[in-house]
Amino acid sequence: MHSTTSPSVAIDDHSLGHLLYAMMAAFPLLLLPPLLGLLINVTQKRDHMSPLLYSHIRWQRWSIVTMLSIIILATMVTQVWIAICLVILGALWFCHRIIKGWLQLLDGQTI
Repeated sequence: MHSTTSPSVAIDDHSLGHLLYAMMAAFPLLLLPPLLGLLINVTQKRDHMSPLLYSHIRWQRWSIVTMLSIIILATMVTQVWIAICLVILGALWFCHRIIKGWLQLLDGQTI
């Protein structure tokens, strides 16, 4: 009797990466799209994706978690101007991460 199991093949479709970058880019909409993107991100299995896609998934995950940490820190700061500066700097940093990652994905390069 022959076994019909097939070897695990890494998927080389980058559409998931593009979808998650688009969800990250929609962060001004009450942070809901990045949170949904993070949920999708953490449910992905590493062995089902190419090394290129995995590097971008990991990049996105750390970007979202760090941005959420900055927002939580800003809400705990008592000085309003410091909180506003933290959120603005965090948003600029987050935009930089989105643009850099998405351009690298379009070029087919790991990050």
